[in-house]
Amino acid sequence: MAYRWGDDSTGLLGLFDDLVRCETRLYNALNDRLRERHGIVTSQFEVLRHVRDHPGSRVGDIAAAFAIGIGATSKGVDRLEKRGWVVRQANPSDRRSSLLALTEDGTTLVGAAEATAGERLAELLAETFGEYPLPAVAQALSNLRSALERDDVGTPTG
Repeated sequence: MAYRWGDDSTGLLGLFDDLVRCETRLYNALNDRLRERHGIVTSQFEVLRHVRDHPGSRVGDIAAAFAIGIGATSKGVDRLEKRGWVVRQANPSDRRSSLLALTEDGTTLVGAAEATAGERLAELLAETFGEYPLPAVAQALSNLRSALERDDVGTPTG
């Protein structure tokens, strides 16, 4: 049930509830479409995009960017590597870590999956927002994310 602003004194708990439920449903809808068309899930898509957009990333960089644990991130990268989409390269400045790069197949996959993701998100968001200024919503969420990241809020401890 969608929250209605003003149902309590602050409205913040309702806003939180709506944000979390929307995120979950959008993530799952995107997951279904990516699996159907490309054989990947949303988390894999996100990692592939990050590696493409941040050359030389390490597993720890991805974990920090997504606010998830390093162990889970490493296992996820292992699966991408086994499928031939990512390679680990020696890190010349730190022998304890590897730098990640997309393979040619990974680059092709992430490009195709990005088109699919954009199409699916447009389907889901256009109907709801219509004429509403979606850039204003995007900017507000971007500002919130930036503040949370700046203050290191919600970063896993393990």
